[in-house]
Amino acid sequence: MTGLAAAVGVADQISKTVEQKDLASGPYHVLGPLDLELTYNKGAAFGLGAGIAPIILVVGAALIVVVLGFGRPIRSRLATVASGMLVGGALSNLGDRLFRPNGGAVIDWIHLSHWPTFNVADSGIVVGVALLVLANLGPRPG
Repeated sequence: MTGLAAAVGVADQISKTVEQKDLASGPYHVLGPLDLELTYNKGAAFGLGAGIAPIILVVGAALIVVVLGFGRPIRSRLATVASGMLVGGALSNLGDRLFRPNGGAVIDWIHLSHWPTFNVADSGIVVGVALLVLANLGPRPG
């Protein structure tokens, strides 16, 4: 789990640094509905809750603590992968809020015409949550 969390976090931070520089002059159309567009998100995932940044910070930190320290032991590979993706994404976005000079905002840069702008960490969080749900739907090991 730790290695995957680190990989998601590093990939997200590198991509944000590169895209923040490359997209400073404006958005870039890639293909079909995919554009690269720099935005600064003060809300939660996909721009929701923009006015409650301090609450988002606390909830994000609490989520990481729960998954890492207080959650039940991880008993499946799928749950391990899911937790790694979730923790890596949450830590990376939390790092943006705390350590980048963006006024507590997260850098988003992937834009699909039918979806709010997001980043690699957001993808890790969403896929991680979906995999965690799948991992917990199956039979419990005895």
